[in-house]
Amino acid sequence: MNRLVIIVFILFFGSNSSMAREERIRFNLKFGFVKGGEAELVITDTTFNGKPAIHYHMMGKTTGLANKLYGVYDIYETTVNAETHLPLKTIRNVKEGSYRRYNETLFYHDIDSINSQRSGWREVPENLVDIISVFFYFIHQNSFENLDPGDGVVYPTINADKISDVAITYLRDETIKTDIGKIDCHVLTPTVNKGRVLERSDGVRFFISKEKKMPVFIEFEMRVGSLKAVLKSYTIDGIEHSTT
Repeated sequence: MNRLVIIVFILFFGSNSSMAREERIRFNLKFGFVKGGEAELVITDTTFNGKPAIHYHMMGKTTGLANKLYGVYDIYETTVNAETHLPLKTIRNVKEGSYRRYNETLFYHDIDSINSQRSGWREVPENLVDIISVFFYFIHQNSFENLDPGDGVVYPTINADKISDVAITYLRDETIKTDIGKIDCHVLTPTVNKGRVLERSDGVRFFISKEKKMPVFIEFEMRVGSLKAVLKSYTIDGIEHSTT
């Protein structure tokens, strides 16, 4: 996985507030106490082919010294059906150093197929999700009250035109301290290919606010050290909101 893919992969898990016209969640990305980047998730109500839909827009970028070293500016967009939460269209626009990759994919769940700009038409597993919608799909398909520590769900997931199984496991509940106070959270971890970035395949833990069902803290065990995504702000239609 690319560096920011893992960050995007986790940050997108959080919110289930599809009724908001525009919800905006901002994070600072830190190595220890040093800021190395920023991320922003924007959730907007929309329509797709005349039907209610939800649009997710995720931006992740490096800042300061990290930007000079890596030069990352990644954008991931997914539009999902407002009722089923299955993806309808995805856009992947990656800029990392000299590396560039852009692709759009349309999903046709009635015939279990996709049409990718890069790879064309092909058959896919039933209820295929993408690297963004997998988290929202999990939230809407499962109630935390019915999950025991160690319970997990596996979904066929597409990322960068490759399909693989992604497992999401509920670990525990925990109260964490943030810059805006203590927050009661559900702790979950996805199992992904560790590649050259993560120290372990389950080396990511993210903390979801019990009240808002949104991400407030993410911790990455990376080969080069610990990376943390810290909540910076949370707004709905431009109005600042509490996460508790």
